Amino acid sequence: MSLDQRASGPERMDAEDLDPEVYARVLADLAQVNALTLARRPTINFIARALGDRRSFRLLDVGFGHGDMLRTIARWARRRGIAADLVGVDLNPHSAPAAYAATPPDWAIDYRTGDYAAFAGEGFDLIVSSIVAHHMSDDQLRTFLRFMEAEAALGWLVNDLHRHRFAHIGFPILARLMRWHEIVRSDGQLSIARSFRAAEWRAILAEAGIAPDAAHIVRRFPFRLCVERIR
Repeated sequence: MSLDQRASGPERMDAEDLDPEVYARVLADLAQVNALTLARRPTINFIARALGDRRSFRLLDVGFGHGDMLRTIARWARRRGIAADLVGVDLNPHSAPAAYAATPPDWAIDYRTGDYAAFAGEGFDLIVSSIVAHHMSDDQLRTFLRFMEAEAALGWLVNDLHRHRFAHIGFPILARLMRWHEIVRSDGQLSIARSFRAAEWRAILAEAGIAPDAAHIVRRFPFRLCVERIR
């Protein structure tokens, strides 16, 4: 497969008729992928920089999946005595049950099902997404960027994959070694092919009306390409 252009094929985990039990297992395996590939670290580092000395914040996580990013944020805030009002939204109705099942009952994380656009005007300090942007078309992503720019008081972060040949070749090998679900193996490679490169991000940001000096495109180890906006 050529990686010169973004792939556009659908990912199997997004199928509406996917069995909920299979979907839950895929989410659990993807949470392991995130842990092993250090996917949560860029988001935590961003939050720390965006907050500065603030001791409380309200955050929206778009496309929370298994909820592992929100649980990581909750743990990070608890250890530092920071009050965190954490909300997640996911289009898939099977995500919230899986996320709640993996979350301690005394952790006040609000997992909701629906469209992020319904949260306009709810007063979020930070809006983040993790490994979600590549699921969107260019038009959808431009709309999402405009939403975050309008709604996030302190800043926003897109934490996504970098379309890189080594990652594209290597991920199926890693997935087989770790015995992750077959959907994770196939979708993971397709996700890399659907992800962005820096020049593509610059074009999309410009088309979304976001000034070049406002949002920063940064590489994060391993094979992450993030877009950060701190006000």
